[in-house]
Amino acid sequence: MKQNPIIKKLGLNRIILTGVLILMYVLFTAAIPNFSSMARIRSIMNYVYFLGFLSLGVTFVIATGGIDFSIGPVMFCCALVAGYCLNSYGVPMPLALLISILVGGLFGTFNGYLVSHWSVPPFIVSMASMNIAKGIGNIFTRSQTVSWPLSTDANGWFRNLIVYKGFPVGLFIFGVVAIICGMILYNTKAGRYILCLGSNREAVRLSGVNTKKYEMLAYVICGVLVGIAAIFFVGAYTTVQPGYGDQYNNEAIAGCVMGGTSMVGGLASIGGTVIGVFIISLLQSGILAFGMAKDVQLITTGIIVIIAVYADVMARRRKN
Repeated sequence: MKQNPIIKKLGLNRIILTGVLILMYVLFTAAIPNFSSMARIRSIMNYVYFLGFLSLGVTFVIATGGIDFSIGPVMFCCALVAGYCLNSYGVPMPLALLISILVGGLFGTFNGYLVSHWSVPPFIVSMASMNIAKGIGNIFTRSQTVSWPLSTDANGWFRNLIVYKGFPVGLFIFGVVAIICGMILYNTKAGRYILCLGSNREAVRLSGVNTKKYEMLAYVICGVLVGIAAIFFVGAYTTVQPGYGDQYNNEAIAGCVMGGTSMVGGLASIGGTVIGVFIISLLQSGILAFGMAKDVQLITTGIIVIIAVYADVMARRRKN
């Protein structure tokens, strides 16, 4: 099967994941009344959008052999700072959206600089950034919940980025961004160097490549995508509370790793990440529809991460 030209082009892992996604949807639809309703589908898609941008961003970081556990809190920090500027300082909505992206980009630059130029371990940097993001969100908003405009408000037009007259604009935007990420990662010099960093960093450095530049770039891209994720989060859920966001770290990483991105770097799949995000979002909605506690979703996500990483380790052993 692996030698089949169609399967080689599509990727066996992506084909299997797509089959799993379809099977999960069929089982949930058969077991849960009204699971295929438009309200339920919209709920799943709202989760896909912001989680998808988080997963796309962390794919670049993991491809270098790094990790970023700050993406969830940073997303909340972006939404809190931009929303507070919108509500308290009266900044125009386009500028508020730009502030969200800029805050994410600044965190990405901060993380990337510490990792690439100061050689601080990515795990330590991301843990520090996670706490810094929570602190900034609390200080900036004075520990108050921030609400973004509803669709009926004057500034509510930004919600058209999610859905416009029933058309899933968010899905279109997410698809376009995913395609752009794939083109950057596979068809540009920067993307190839990012992947090479995860495969053999020393060999890349000895060949004369500025490894610090491209490692930092991966974190900057991640930060920008986190800022975009914040926009889609508030577009779907309206209110943001300071001090939260941790729960989305594992889900984003799970979608990324499940899709075929290796935790040790050097191998990444944007298409696989997209499918993985849909699986995580569908699973989250199915668990809640069954009436199970949120804790069950957290346990399931943790198990998925372990299985995905173990499968990656075994695949590398067989290859070696």
